[in-house]
Amino acid sequence: MDKFNLYAKYYDLLYSDKDYQGEVEYINSLIKLNSNQNNYTILDLGCGTGIHANLFSNLNCQVDGVDMSPQMISRAKERYSGNVDLNFYVNSITDFKNNKHYDVVTSLFHVMSYQNTNSDVIKTFKTAYNHLKKDGLFVFDFWYGPGVLTDRPEPRIKILEDDFIKVKRQAKPKLHINENIVDVNYEIFINNKENNTSEIINEVHSMRYFFKKEIEFYLEYAGFNVEHFYEWMTFKEPNTKSWNVVVVAKKV
Repeated sequence: MDKFNLYAKYYDLLYSDKDYQGEVEYINSLIKLNSNQNNYTILDLGCGTGIHANLFSNLNCQVDGVDMSPQMISRAKERYSGNVDLNFYVNSITDFKNNKHYDVVTSLFHVMSYQNTNSDVIKTFKTAYNHLKKDGLFVFDFWYGPGVLTDRPEPRIKILEDDFIKVKRQAKPKLHINENIVDVNYEIFINNKENNTSEIINEVHSMRYFFKKEIEFYLEYAGFNVEHFYEWMTFKEPNTKSWNVVVVAKKV
């Protein structure tokens, strides 16, 4: 079973403290800095439960979202069933194909760092390239190697609850320095408040960290010009304190 199928059930609660609105406004500002268009079409690769996509649609964008998890997409379709500016597809971002071309392709919340192999990175970049119009923008974020290796990942605990469930997530990372991979071992404890039952989920999320020259090589190989590298949610140059970096690339 896809690891996200179980995880999706608790995904929105676990990230209810995430500033989705601020992130969309930030990405929108990056797009406007590099494009003359006010209204644009977006393909969102790795869209999850569709929160970013819906917020983009509130900016008069038409958005198609793709995710490999049927449960994530089901949740997105149910939640935003009345929004005619949204479409959602179950598919891998390495293999997705349709007959549309978009002004912008996004891939947010370090979806790119889930592409552990060189082949998957190249395939994902080709997916973006093949679905963009000429001079279209590809905007994505990822774990940044200098930041990860300077501020090494440490065990963390996160606890959140709503009226129905309480979730406690323990994260224990393991660094594979020669593979540029961090295995994040999650143990998730779920308490159902309605019937007082409990469930434990164990998952491993293998996250790849990248370096600037590496990303430039893959993008140029796929047919992009690199426009900007920024520390996530800023307009600063990435540094050794930057764990998350965003790239703006343009289809040649």
